[in-house]
Amino acid sequence: MEIAGYIASLIIGISLGLIGGGGSILTVPVLVYLFGVNPVAATAYSLFIVGATSLVGAFPKYRAGEVNLKTAVIFGIPSIAAVFATRAFIVPAIPQHLFSIGSLAVTKPLLMMVLFAMLMLFASFSMIRNKKCVDCPEDAVQTFNYPLILLEGAIVGVLTGLVGAGGGFLIIPALVLLSKLPMKQAVGTSLIIIAAKSLIGFTGDLGHQAMDWTLLLSVTGLAVAGIFVGNALSKKVSADSLKKGFGWFVLVMGIYIIIKELVFPAAGGH
Repeated sequence: MEIAGYIASLIIGISLGLIGGGGSILTVPVLVYLFGVNPVAATAYSLFIVGATSLVGAFPKYRAGEVNLKTAVIFGIPSIAAVFATRAFIVPAIPQHLFSIGSLAVTKPLLMMVLFAMLMLFASFSMIRNKKCVDCPEDAVQTFNYPLILLEGAIVGVLTGLVGAGGGFLIIPALVLLSKLPMKQAVGTSLIIIAAKSLIGFTGDLGHQAMDWTLLLSVTGLAVAGIFVGNALSKKVSADSLKKGFGWFVLVMGIYIIIKELVFPAAGGH
């Protein structure tokens, strides 16, 4: 299973390099099901892995002029504050046993996995639909809808904090619609935001979780290596069809997690 986990870690990086936002959605299931990490710890590990790989992925985008730093700061500040507060205060405050429905005991790890699976379903729909932005030409004058950007940034931050996903599929449309960024700039800028909020959010866990740094750094290293492979492949493969195919895969994975956790909870081992 561990060998499969390391192969999957490489695939996480390749998918990030190929399709940008959305690739990191696989990180938590890989950690939980292939490495046997507790779901609560897995969401913390995922923040570090997603943050580090997004940071590496952002460098070539920045050099190509595809990162809008002003937007990254405006959107990033509420997002970073929300994710740090969620990891430092909200997640530790969630009781281990929440309630029972018949014979099903709803525990903190179960809640984390079901929340994550629901986020996977939303992410998959956005990837499968893959709508092009027709109302935002590349040369649109940039305007900022500050109240909505602050609200969206905070919501994405709380979601990221709870489930450990980067939230690129939420951030990219928000940047295009709320701050009128061209699509390429939205992708590059989202990587900087994801990197900052994920890595700072991870520091909120340091006092609450025991970290297996060997596992964490080896998975991160493979994911980072995968990004370079993905970037090279992206020049040869159609990103649109890839994104749609990956969306279907994420949809199946999300449904699998919901069934595994709710119908066969004992098999999950947590």
